[in-house]
Amino acid sequence: MLIRFGMKQYVIDGLSLKDYQKLKQYLGQHMEAAPLAGIYWLELGEDILTPVQSAHVACGPHVFALMLEDTYLSCELLVRIKTNIKCDCMGYSTKDQRDWLIDQVDAILEKLSICI
Repeated sequence: MLIRFGMKQYVIDGLSLKDYQKLKQYLGQHMEAAPLAGIYWLELGEDILTPVQSAHVACGPHVFALMLEDTYLSCELLVRIKTNIKCDCMGYSTKDQRDWLIDQVDAILEKLSICI
């Protein structure tokens, strides 16, 4: 596992083909797929939103973008919205949101018995 702070993403690399297939099936069943192939939306819980994000109900849901490629899973640390291109409620994750994302992804890997 590798955390890249300069690129603002959490990257799990070194996936085998079997790991990739398990992740693709899981993400396809449990997350909404974005219009671009290999991108999935992980919705943030309301309890982890910032006050500005909570106030922007019409912008919700607030999501992290997870990009699955053959050998890695890249989790962008930008909290996005799907309704607009830009809004004040978008921005890089807080420390709590970043930790929540990492915990969510690590739990998925553990559930799928993917050891990196």
